Amino acid sequence: MHLFGKALQNPDLWHLNRNSVAGGVSIGLFIAFVPVPFQMLLAAAAAMASGCNLPIAVLMVWVTNPLTIPPLFFAAYKLGAWLLDETPRAIEFSISFHWLATKLATVWKPLLLGCLVIGTSSAAFGNATVRLVWRLHVLHRWNARRQQRGRQESTL
Repeated sequence: MHLFGKALQNPDLWHLNRNSVAGGVSIGLFIAFVPVPFQMLLAAAAAMASGCNLPIAVLMVWVTNPLTIPPLFFAAYKLGAWLLDETPRAIEFSISFHWLATKLATVWKPLLLGCLVIGTSSAAFGNATVRLVWRLHVLHRWNARRQQRGRQESTL
C-alpha cells in the first residue's frame, strides 16, 4: 500500500458511482485491446491516474482472455488491414518467441490500427452503455418512489 502512496486512497477507485464506473469500463475495454502482456496492471495504473473504478477497469480487461484473444485480435488485424487498404496475409499464429521474432514485423501495423479502432470504439460504447443503464435505473427508482409516495398520500 505504501508503494502507491495516496493514489489508492481516492474513494472513486473503490466506490460505485456513474462517472467512476463508466470510466472504469472505458479504461478496461480500451486496455483489453492493447496487445501487450500485463493488461491488468496497465488498467490499474490508468484507473489510478484518472480516478476511475479500479476493480471494474481490471475486470473489463478480461474481455480479452486466452479463449477470446485469437478471434478478437484476428478481427482487429483484418480491420486494420482493410483500413490500410492492405490484403490480409494468411499467417498461422502461435504463442512463441520465434513467431514474435519472425511474423510480428509483417502484421504489426494493421494489428495495432485495428486494436486502436476496436479499443476506442468499445471504450466509447461501454461508457455510453453504462451511463444509459445507470440513467434508466435512476429514473426507474425515482418513478417507483414517486408512485409509493402517491399511494401513501392517497391513504391519508
